Parts: sequence; structure tokens; C-alpha cells
Amino acid sequence: MSASENTPLPAIAVLGAGSMGGAIVHGLAGSGLAVSGLVATNRTAAKAAELAALPGVTSIALETSPTGNVDAAATAEIVLIGVKPAMVPGLLRELAPSLRPGAIVVSLAAGVTIATCEANLGAGIPVVRSMPNTPAVVGKGVTGIAAGTHADAGHVAIVRRLFETVGAVIETEESRIDALSTISGSGPAYVFLLMEAFTRAAEAKGFTREQARLMAEGTFIGAAALLDAGDVDPAELRRRVTSPGGTTERAIAVLDAAGLDATFTAATDAALARARELAAEAS
Repeated sequence: MSASENTPLPAIAVLGAGSMGGAIVHGLAGSGLAVSGLVATNRTAAKAAELAALPGVTSIALETSPTGNVDAAATAEIVLIGVKPAMVPGLLRELAPSLRPGAIVVSLAAGVTIATCEANLGAGIPVVRSMPNTPAVVGKGVTGIAAGTHADAGHVAIVRRLFETVGAVIETEESRIDALSTISGSGPAYVFLLMEAFTRAAEAKGFTREQARLMAEGTFIGAAALLDAGDVDPAELRRRVTSPGGTTERAIAVLDAAGLDATFTAATDAALARARELAAEAS
């Protein structure tokens, strides 16, 4: 890790630290770089309590501190917006008068455009739109980021470094963020769904639930580790497992015949359509 990567991050507020925001809070807390302040807000005390035990995290429950979002944002140099997409415009209008000069606003909300954020914040506030995924909680996230009108290279670099504490970062144009969300953003759910199906297939062959889970989960984790350990294309790794005329080849043929490629394309297309609906609802 370079010296710049070890440099502490500026004060951060995560407003709406639910599934995605909570993953970022966990990752940042574990990185040890959020020493300038890390504040998280949630609607309920129960949710806030889940984050309160993390090192260096100030966790606020809005049910007991109604001004918690504004108070948290006023202390931060980077403000991450993790509330539901339909709530984003109203929250941004509420926060705008209290933001520090030069504060960067980072949207985590699916489908909410940079234009919508900028329109509700007012002129001159740097906005970065992001799409992280939940493996950020274990430092294995993939986050897409796109710069807004007033976000310069320095702003983007700070936001990139923030998300690099919880995984890999892809800088892209905003026009590709929704598409990215259907792959890396929703992708962990696709993997977990495949693991569920794989487990049920093992159970159907007479294995206990515990044995089936060990086989299915261990195989996925091991395959991912094997991919991560080298610079070999997944297709090549698949070919290495698939002996001509063997059992794996017969299984792959069934999956190919079921139209796996087309199914994933259709699924991600459906997710993209929903992202665009969310954008329309939030505009």
C-alpha cells in the first residue's frame, strides 16, 4: 500500500446506513483510515445499535435524534447518501444549507441521477454518483463512480480512495452506472441464488443440509479463490475442469441448452429497466 493510500480520510457521514450504507461503514471502520470522523445514521435505535460497536463509528438513531442527518452532514467533508431513492431529493434539500464549504456529496442510491442530486443541492456542490456492492463489508467490494458537473479530479480521487478501502473501483461515465449496477451491484444476489440452487441439487441427491452447504459454498469460495490467485480467464479455468467426454462436459451441455447466457442477459435487462423507473420516481 502506498503512502497516499495510508493517508487518513477526511470526516465522513453515511446517511441511511442500511444494507449498502452499512456495508460501507463496516468496511471503512475496518480500514482504520476513517480517523477524522465516521458518523452513520439510521431510522431506528435497533439499527443504529448494530453499528455503534464498530471502532470509531458514531451511530445516530433518527427516532431519538430527529435532526441527526443534518447534524451528521454538517460535520463531514464527504457525505454519503444511502437512503431509499425516492427519499433522496428531499433529504438533499434539507442538507444543502448545512453542508461544509467544499463538502462532497456521494449518492449510493440506485437510479438517482447526478442531475437530480445537483438540482436539489443547489449550485456548485460537488456530486459523485456511486454504485457499490455489499462485499464491501469484507473489503471485497466493486464500486462504480461517476463525477458530477462540479466534481473535479481531486474530488473523484478522494471518493475513489474512500471506496478503495472496501474493494476495487471502476471510474465510468454516468450513462453506464445503471448498467454497472445490474452486474456488480446486484451480482452478489445472483451468486447467492446460484449457491442456493446448487445446495438444493446436492440435497436432492441424498446429502444432509450441512453436507450440501459445505459442498456448494466451499466449491464457490474455492473457485473464486482460484480465479483470484492467478491471471487466468474464467473460460480457461472452466475448460481445465471440463474433460472431453466427461461428466462436467455433460453438465455444462445441459446448462448451455437451458440458455444460461440469455437468462443472465434478460435478468440484467430487467434490473436496468427497474433502475430507470427508480430514476423517474426520484426526479
